[in-house]
Amino acid sequence: MQYVYILQSSADDNLYVGCTSDLRKRLLLHNAGKVQATKNRRPMKVIYYEALMNKKDAFEREKFLKTGWGRTYIRRVMKNHFSQKI
Repeated sequence: MQYVYILQSSADDNLYVGCTSDLRKRLLLHNAGKVQATKNRRPMKVIYYEALMNKKDAFEREKFLKTGWGRTYIRRVMKNHFSQKI
């Protein structure tokens, strides 16, 4: 099982999109400062994830979510989450 996940920084509210086979372990690594891309934006929290059976499909989904269309999709799907931040 592969997970495509989106984390939100509690420090600056920015999002991070990633892919892993162990979501709990990966979140611990992010919050321990062991992931270069997020170490200065801790703490991070999972706000969205998808589980996929195929690794290639998961990486393609991650790639999509990092595009402008993917960001728009996430903001539309999670409109209540993001409307609370305003």
